[in-house]
Amino acid sequence: MGARIAYLATGLAVAACLGALQGCGGGGTFNSGQRAPWRQAAEDACIAGGAVRASSYVQQMTPIDGPGVCGLQRPLRVSGLVDGAVALSPPALIGCPITAGLDRWIKASLQPAAIRYFGSRVVGITQIASYSCRGRNGNSFGNISEHAFGNALDMAAFQLANGQQIFVVKGWWRGTPRERAFLQAIFAGACNEFYTVLGPGSDRFHYNHIHVDFLQSNASGGRHYCRPFPGTPVAEAESEPRATASVMPIPFVGPGPD
Repeated sequence: MGARIAYLATGLAVAACLGALQGCGGGGTFNSGQRAPWRQAAEDACIAGGAVRASSYVQQMTPIDGPGVCGLQRPLRVSGLVDGAVALSPPALIGCPITAGLDRWIKASLQPAAIRYFGSRVVGITQIASYSCRGRNGNSFGNISEHAFGNALDMAAFQLANGQQIFVVKGWWRGTPRERAFLQAIFAGACNEFYTVLGPGSDRFHYNHIHVDFLQSNASGGRHYCRPFPGTPVAEAESEPRATASVMPIPFVGPGPD
């Protein structure tokens, strides 16, 4: 009986640990320590520089402090990007730097690719993960995720003005030539904008979405972590020779983050 009670107690402790999303191993990754100073500095500089402004689509929320090192001082509830031109659904809880980065990426890569391959603009993005106090790849232990600092976003689908939807899980491998070309083009553009970009083929955790974040430790020497390495869009996507996109090589550094 004593052994059974001990076994049940251990099981309950493990379950409580997982449910708390604070990590029971790895030296207390979630429960102790301080957030890196660059995180606050990046948030403050972004707000002060006017890269993102409050609106009906971008609302300032109360600071998130913990549990543990999780949180951010200037969380934003973002329901629309680029002044509301692109709806974000469901609304994301993220910081100013990643919001500004998404705006830049939409203008530089997402919309040009949508016009090129479909003749229609993107009017909506479906996101499946924004702020969440957890470890990488959804774990509750080990290295902490950039999602735990509102510094990451996972995108699963894109809605066009013509009513078409492009889902990452289907379009990446089994989509039409135009869908595959579009997804490869926006992925390559994300690799040039964000510090970490992960998509289908990088590992089993990213089979259905594109993950982007601004983990500064991966930015040493201007290098970005991008998996899988962006290729060139398939030629069948267009009748014109310009279907082959130019992609700037981006070296890999460090272990795979999330």
